[in-house]
Amino acid sequence: MTFTESLHYITIGNPISKAVGSSASSLFSRGTGSTNSPPAVKASSELVATKDMGNVIPPLWKLVGRHHNFVRLAGLSGASAVIIGAIGSHKLPPDYEKDELKKIFETANRFHFLHALALLGSPLARYPAVTGSLLLAGTILFSGTLYYRAFTGDKRFGRLAPYGGFCLIVGWLTFML
Repeated sequence: MTFTESLHYITIGNPISKAVGSSASSLFSRGTGSTNSPPAVKASSELVATKDMGNVIPPLWKLVGRHHNFVRLAGLSGASAVIIGAIGSHKLPPDYEKDELKKIFETANRFHFLHALALLGSPLARYPAVTGSLLLAGTILFSGTLYYRAFTGDKRFGRLAPYGGFCLIVGWLTFML
């Protein structure tokens, strides 16, 4: 038995993998007008075509549908949280550790990360555009104003943070609709 044949048997040719594949295919085909019976199981010596495997689990972009831009924005938000966190940890003054502004920066960065992850789930909400928009606006208003204050010491935009917090709360609550 060659390496390729062994790999095929381990991944999709053994009886357990076949049963899981048949069950998954049956679950994904329900409600699409096709029969609910599982597809015929192929002999272990047959190679399964990649187009057959594509029907078992749809790609993520198909699952989120037309709201895939929120997934992209979540990626951008997560990346910017890492970048800003790195900048904050390397570019702030050494005595910054004792300062109140360090706590403000850490809060902004933590909320930024958490809501970047929450934004990933927004396409799964009943009203994804509302949920994603609220989470995005809340992150910008809350974390953005706290970042601004932490880096500049200026409290001018501090009054916007509670509005951002409110948007974040309502954004989370829209998952319940």
